[in-house]
Amino acid sequence: MTVRDIEGIRALIPLRYPYLMIDRIIEEEADRVVALKNVTVNEPFVQGHFPEPLGALMPGTLILEAMAQTAAFLALSQEETERQMGYLVGADKVRFRRKVVPGDQLRIEARLGRRRRELLQADLAVSVDGEAVASATISLIFPGA
Repeated sequence: MTVRDIEGIRALIPLRYPYLMIDRIIEEEADRVVALKNVTVNEPFVQGHFPEPLGALMPGTLILEAMAQTAAFLALSQEETERQMGYLVGADKVRFRRKVVPGDQLRIEARLGRRRRELLQADLAVSVDGEAVASATISLIFPGA
């Protein structure tokens, strides 16, 4: 099991603030990774999403992006050669079960699914304090694979 900090993530994923949506890898295996995302009040999306009475929350699209980045990290960490970042081409069975607010820490688990040449599928589950937040099957394409 490998733990990677933000610099270890940035070594594989070319995204930077404010678009990098994962902060740490706490578990890394051949077909599975677990990433963390700390949601803070300083996030750019908190300023305008949503005003009262709902209060600030992390948009589902950004939760889905964090899931896609975790799946991309899983794929890229398996490669022995340098490869460019993958592109999100599909999201199936997407479910959101609870809202995510500043102060929450997302635990994003990605498990390798089907893999064929340029296409990778991964099953993802997101939780906060053991409570299910979201799940999806993500499809990424890696050109030149």
